[in-house]
Amino acid sequence: MAPMTRYRRARERTYEVLEKAAEGDRLSQAVDITIIAVILANGAAVVLESFDGLYDRYAGWFFALELVSVALFTAELALRLWTCDLRRPGGSWPGAVVRFLVSPIGIIDLLAILPFYLPLLIPVDLRVVRVLRLVRFLRLLKLTRYTRSVATMAAVVRERRHELMVAVFLTSILLVVASTLMYYLESKVQPEAFPNIVASLWWAVATLTTIGYGDVFPVTGMGRLLSGIIAVLGIGLVALPTAIISSGFVEALARKPEAAEAEPPAAVAARFCPHCGKPLDAVGGTGNAIKESV
Repeated sequence: MAPMTRYRRARERTYEVLEKAAEGDRLSQAVDITIIAVILANGAAVVLESFDGLYDRYAGWFFALELVSVALFTAELALRLWTCDLRRPGGSWPGAVVRFLVSPIGIIDLLAILPFYLPLLIPVDLRVVRVLRLVRFLRLLKLTRYTRSVATMAAVVRERRHELMVAVFLTSILLVVASTLMYYLESKVQPEAFPNIVASLWWAVATLTTIGYGDVFPVTGMGRLLSGIIAVLGIGLVALPTAIISSGFVEALARKPEAAEAEPPAAVAARFCPHCGKPLDAVGGTGNAIKESV
């Protein structure tokens, strides 16, 4: 086998292993399980570190987990950059690298390792280091590669992004209007509770979402009337994004059985040569003859 052929095959095999495991690919399945286990361990570590004295007692174990995680995620990112052009054959490798790094999943991969490397490269304040340690919790977002339900939800959000933007826009307008009106109604009576429109926005959020903490509330008649109207509007308006996502999720789940029934696995397999794996259209009459003989 020529060196270039071995190199190309190594890249293709690496790409197959890093992608979601195909049925029967034990190496890819083992890699997926290992990465998922490390991601979950990192999430658990962030939670356990919040207990008093626990981090000081097991600091060595936490640091060892961090080193193993960073080494694994760095190697994974490097290999994904090496093979990222195979996702869209025909394009240039530098362009594929740029597209990957600016994609949501690429940004998540970078955030998974940057909190470790950044303090080593740039002198930063210890308070910044503590904040960067919290960013490690974003490693849980790497599960989107391996969890079908999360991937489906992300697809639904992309599909319904226009409807969601309209709902968010309407909610934002209502929040600004409500906080402005409440400021002019209550600021003279309660200057400490409603000192400005921005501070009044906290009351508008708590009321519109029907949480009602009770730390800030109107005392005038008009203020209470406005508060009641905002609370009633919030019941439907805040639930609107949830309804949009829920309906899209139901539609996505309903489409999957239809797609599976539209073309059974046997029909899909029959379109490919059982010997070389190429589409029968690509191998021409020889492929048809093989199909008939099989």
